[in-house]
Amino acid sequence: MSTTSLPAPDRSLRLREALLAAAFTADGLLDLLGAPAYAALARSETVPALRATRGDSPLDTLVRLFLLQRPVPYASARAALPLAECIEDGWVVQEGDEVRATVDVRPYGGPEGQDWFIVSDLGCAVGGAGGIGSHEEGVVLGVGGASTTLAGITVRTPVASALDLGTGSGIQALHASQHATRVTATDLNPRALVFTRLTLALSGAAPADLREGSLFEPVDAETYDLIVSNPPFVISPGARLTYRDGGMGGDDLCRTLVQQAGDRLNDGGYAHFLANWQHVEGEEWQDRLRSWVPRGCDAWIVQREVQDITQYAELWLRDSGDHRTEPAQYAARYDAWLDEFEARKTKGVGFGWITLRKAESAAENPSIVIEEWPHPVEQPLGAAVVAHFARQDYLRTHDDAALLADSFTLAAEVMQEQVGLPGAEDPEHVVLRQNRGMRRATKVDAVGAGFAGVCDGSLPAGRILDAIAQLMNEDPVLLRDRTPQAIRLLVEEGFLEAAGQA
Repeated sequence: MSTTSLPAPDRSLRLREALLAAAFTADGLLDLLGAPAYAALARSETVPALRATRGDSPLDTLVRLFLLQRPVPYASARAALPLAECIEDGWVVQEGDEVRATVDVRPYGGPEGQDWFIVSDLGCAVGGAGGIGSHEEGVVLGVGGASTTLAGITVRTPVASALDLGTGSGIQALHASQHATRVTATDLNPRALVFTRLTLALSGAAPADLREGSLFEPVDAETYDLIVSNPPFVISPGARLTYRDGGMGGDDLCRTLVQQAGDRLNDGGYAHFLANWQHVEGEEWQDRLRSWVPRGCDAWIVQREVQDITQYAELWLRDSGDHRTEPAQYAARYDAWLDEFEARKTKGVGFGWITLRKAESAAENPSIVIEEWPHPVEQPLGAAVVAHFARQDYLRTHDDAALLADSFTLAAEVMQEQVGLPGAEDPEHVVLRQNRGMRRATKVDAVGAGFAGVCDGSLPAGRILDAIAQLMNEDPVLLRDRTPQAIRLLVEEGFLEAAGQA
């Protein structure tokens, strides 16, 4: 489908009103389909939803039409939609006595209960073990796990300007429209810009400044308070598929984006990326990513998953449907992928989040935290991102003496677990566990457990350690010398909150 044949958003308000009237929303779908069929639909498994939409209500019709991509009777479509306008504007086409959709229109619940709609190519809402199975160069994807993950980790403080780089169907631009005065959305694929316009219009959001081009080229030297990007990060031989393949060698596209973002951020601004990176023989992956961080920025980089090169190649060969081609063709593509990795001495590929924050203090003493965290986290995580950098600011300006002079409180919803043999007088060790944010757990010794347990903000850390030393018959001077590093770690990971942090 060409750009010119895509729907027009000019009368999208009438279509939006019809969708809402039929309860074609995230909540409405859950009520109609039930939890199992709703979850199956998110995996692009349609049989349960087909069984649940055998009725003739407007909602049944809209689910079959837009989500299941089934033709529906003309009379049923007319009862659910302003049909003449939808045909004229290109949302649907009439074929005899039936109507079929030209695009995927998917209900999407906003963070504050908004009823939004994501518009994408048919069959490209993302999901299912076999990927989208498309070899189309200009295909535009809809909602997927990567896009919702990026939306969840993004800082949502009000800003004057936001940039969604590589906007696709406009999910990040839609989120940004709720807290940014001006939103700019770019994409190399002109069809993606059309889909973003449709998504924003059908969701009742303000239009964005849409610009065509690669990387930061469309915005030249402009700067922003927020940059978000779910780029085509797949490390592949060539740039066969625009929606996923970066077209640069190895992980160069992600590296380039991150390195160039520093010059495009206003002071105090954030940039959030999803990315893949190579694990290369003879190089620590943390060192590789540390070299990406631009001057003048703090960074928090979290590796969520690592795959060996065979797993990685197989994942993306399935995504594009290559596993359903002729065996010889599949083998040739697989070989090409392994040749690429061998040439670059790549032994694995990491996936995760990269967050930058532009800060004056980072020019000479940047905070760069790079960690592996494959465990479940709480979403949305934007507030936790802000708190992470606030803690880094605090620790950067407090030496050990200042740390011991400050008072602390135990963060909300931190629980203590004692681990040991049943019946033992003392536990083998104590674990502090968070139930919010990153949901971290850390092992502490008796001093650390005792210290955290009495931190209520009323006493300086040094006086608490003196009291612990007296109870445990330890030298208070030695205890003061060896404990600040443990306190620093508890603050850095969010178990303790400092009174002087504000």
